[in-house]
Amino acid sequence: MMSPSNSPSEQERPSSAGLPRLTVVIPVYNEESWITRSVQAVLSALTNAEWPAQVIVVDDGSTDATPQRLAELAEQHGITVVRQENQGRFRARQAGVARATGEQVLLVDSRVIVDPGALKFLRGQLTEHPERVVWGGHVNVDTDGNLYAGFWSGLVAFGWRRYFTNPRLVSFDITEFDAFPKGTGFFCAPRAMLINAGESFSSLFSDARLASDDTRMLRWIAERERIHLCPEFSATYHGRDSLSKFVRHSFFRGTTFVDSYLDSPGPVRRMLIWAIVAGLAGLGLLRRRPRTFAVLAVTTSAGLGAAVRRCGGSSGEARSVAGLFPLFAVCFGTGVLRGLGKALRKRLAR
Repeated sequence: MMSPSNSPSEQERPSSAGLPRLTVVIPVYNEESWITRSVQAVLSALTNAEWPAQVIVVDDGSTDATPQRLAELAEQHGITVVRQENQGRFRARQAGVARATGEQVLLVDSRVIVDPGALKFLRGQLTEHPERVVWGGHVNVDTDGNLYAGFWSGLVAFGWRRYFTNPRLVSFDITEFDAFPKGTGFFCAPRAMLINAGESFSSLFSDARLASDDTRMLRWIAERERIHLCPEFSATYHGRDSLSKFVRHSFFRGTTFVDSYLDSPGPVRRMLIWAIVAGLAGLGLLRRRPRTFAVLAVTTSAGLGAAVRRCGGSSGEARSVAGLFPLFAVCFGTGVLRGLGKALRKRLAR
């Protein structure tokens, strides 16, 4: 395998045929089982694209065997490893972008496996359509034998059905921001834009480890450039695979959801407000009429499962959504309450 170089001479030479220099930034925290696969997939995709690039992995204070895996990867492939105390994914990405020398930066999460042809497609787009400088990834979820990953994949199919019922080359700006899938787990943009977006970033929370770096940064970018999306620029995400991990992840996502949308007018914020009202009403119903509450919960879950199926989700995804939604609602809702509390505390501390 050709190892993309991160030496200064490689990064400073002029790009050919309008091809921008590329830096790949991968933040990681306690992913000893995935980081090697993630990095090797990036290197393979770069080789297929014939695109030398700088690869930076930022270890955000891992306490497992991740540092050993990174040392091996650095020795084998010449990647750059940056280590810092645990500060959260946002700060880890910032540290990587600060070290980047490429004109374009590709952000990849450690559980994301870049598809072999994805970077060849991206290279063609950046050279043939230089105005298309911002790209969100088409991320598939590996649901094989994983009930919990099937749940998240089903929610994605339902929430962003406008795209996933007919995946194609599209672009969107801030006016359509809530209608399309987006995330910084697989995302490419000019380095200068990512730096400016990071400098403008402001969370509702004091703790940056709980901040919604995805939505708040991408919203800033979408106000200035159209974000492009296409099935050929693709990767596969490998989700949590146990009940305890699902519970913790749902709780965390509830908290970050508040940071994403509480101060952002639009349909998702209205949905958040209605969800809070519905959750409080549900707690009251649970106390007064627990049987009625149970019937309503089962009916709602079954209805969501059917909706996922109508939106193009698989039968397995529909079953996962129907089966896990009550548990998700409790964990996610508790996370939302935590987020509201943290946002209020920061506001009162001003």
